[in-house]
Amino acid sequence: MTEKIKDTVSKTIIGIDNGVTGSIGIVDSSSSYFYKTPVFLTQDYTKKKQNVSRLDCKVFYNIIENVENPFAVIERPMVNPQRYRATLSAVRCLESTLICLETLSIPYQFVDSKEWQKVMLNSSAKTDDLKKLSRDIGIRLFPKHKEFILKHKDADSLLMAEWARRCNL
Repeated sequence: MTEKIKDTVSKTIIGIDNGVTGSIGIVDSSSSYFYKTPVFLTQDYTKKKQNVSRLDCKVFYNIIENVENPFAVIERPMVNPQRYRATLSAVRCLESTLICLETLSIPYQFVDSKEWQKVMLNSSAKTDDLKKLSRDIGIRLFPKHKEFILKHKDADSLLMAEWARRCNL
């Protein structure tokens, strides 16, 4: 008879609210960390001279490289042809994020926002209320990050990470 051996080392969940205006929430059974997605501005080499924000991979790497027993959940990026520039930015940030995670051999999975929001926020909430709910519930669950949550205006990455931790992903 063989018994299944239970993993005695708990995972540390890295929640990634994808995009250059997103955030990174890290939670385990006893602690939490909250960061704004690190970005830098660079010139976009298109016909029209403009700047674009890109993921600062060195800073992102420094945030996640020493996480013990990590598992990342990444919110699926917005892809909307009517919002071409925002979509391009989100996809560019996602690709850099994936390269960092894969370089560090951190396993990950994608999650749709509605999946974690249904559990962590009010399942009947209207779209207009989601940021306020995220902020309010994030402050209640993670009071040590209140100042940063208020400044960032939501706690999506922390709540996503907490959702994954509770679901034992």
